[in-house]
Amino acid sequence: MAIVYGGRSGEHEVSVESARSVIAAIDRTKHDVVPVAITHEGAWLAAEPDALLAGGQQTRPRILPTAEPSSRELVRTERNNGDLASLGGQVDVVFPLVHGTYGEDGCLQGLFELASLPYVGSGVLASAVGMDKITMKAVFKAHGLPVVDHVEVLRAHWERSPHEVCDEVAENLGFPCFVKPAALGSSVGISKVHSARELPAALSLAAEFGSRILVERAANARELECGVLGNDEPAASVVGEVIPHREYYDYEAKYADAETEFDIPAHLDAATMLRVQSLAVQSFKAVGAAGMARVDFFLDRGTDELYLNEINTIPGFTKMSVYPRLWAASGVPYSQLIDRLIELAVERHADESRNRTRYTD
Repeated sequence: MAIVYGGRSGEHEVSVESARSVIAAIDRTKHDVVPVAITHEGAWLAAEPDALLAGGQQTRPRILPTAEPSSRELVRTERNNGDLASLGGQVDVVFPLVHGTYGEDGCLQGLFELASLPYVGSGVLASAVGMDKITMKAVFKAHGLPVVDHVEVLRAHWERSPHEVCDEVAENLGFPCFVKPAALGSSVGISKVHSARELPAALSLAAEFGSRILVERAANARELECGVLGNDEPAASVVGEVIPHREYYDYEAKYADAETEFDIPAHLDAATMLRVQSLAVQSFKAVGAAGMARVDFFLDRGTDELYLNEINTIPGFTKMSVYPRLWAASGVPYSQLIDRLIELAVERHADESRNRTRYTD
C-alpha cells in the first residue's frame, strides 16, 4: 500500500506528521508500505517523512501513479533508456494523508479514481464539499442541520470594495466573529475579530489563502468533536471536548501547545452525547462521505444550542490528533483503526467497481 502525504498547502507540515504517525503504527505483518511524499512544489517522491524533512530531495526517485486502470504501479518519472521505470509491485490501496488544498479537496481522489485505485476516505464530491466551508454549510442547511450565522466574502469584492464588505459583516453578524479561508483546514489563516477595527487585517490574511472567505458569528461555546467511521452504515465515536489554553483552538493550540487539553469522553449528559453522535452521522451522510471523518461542533454555553462547525474528511493522524484518540476511547486502538480504514477502502472500491461504464455491450 502507498501512504501519500505532504502536498502543496499550508497544512504540509501537519500532513508529514500524520504520515509519520501512521507509518509507525501500521501493522507491517499485514501491509507493505510505500511512503510517497509530495513536496511544497508538487513533486512526487519515494521518501519517508524523516528523509523528506532532512532535505536532499533531488536524490529521491520522482514517481507518479499511472492513470491507467489496468496498471496500479508507481513509476519513476525520470527516463531510463527511453522508458519509464517501475518501482516494482502493484499498489493495492492508497492511504491519502494530504490535508488541505490539492489533497483533501477531491484533487487526489480524482487521480485515484482515474487509476481505479482503492483509497482510504471520501470520494471526489464529498471531499470537495467537505473542504469548502461555504458549500459545506449550504449542504448542511439543505438537510436541516444547524449551523451558525455566516456570510461569504469574495476576495475580489473585498479588494474592490473593502468598506462595503466591512459594513455588511458588521450589519449581518456583528462582533466578535471568525474570519476563515473557505477551503483550508488546521485553522490556517483564521482570525477571531473582536471589533470593526480588526476586521480588515483578518480579511486580508484570509484572502492570502483563497479567493472565497467565510465570516461567521462567534458563539460563546464549548468545542466538541466526534469521529465517524464506515461507509454506507457509519458509526460515531464517543464525543470529545477540546479545551485550549488560548482564546480559541488555533493552529498553535492544535499542533504546538502542550497545554491544550482534551476531555475524551466529554462531560456531557447522555441526551447531548447522543444528539452530537446523531448529527455527526447525519452530516457524514449529507455530504456523501466514506471511510472516515471528524465532525466538529459548537455547544452554546448560554442556550445549550448545538451547531455543526465543519466536517473533516481527512482528519489529522498526528500524536496530538483527536480522531484516533476518539476511536481509541471507543474501543478501536490506532493500529486497528488503520486496518479498518483500509478494509473500508477496499470495500468501497469493490462496490464502485460494480457500476456499468458502458451503455451497450
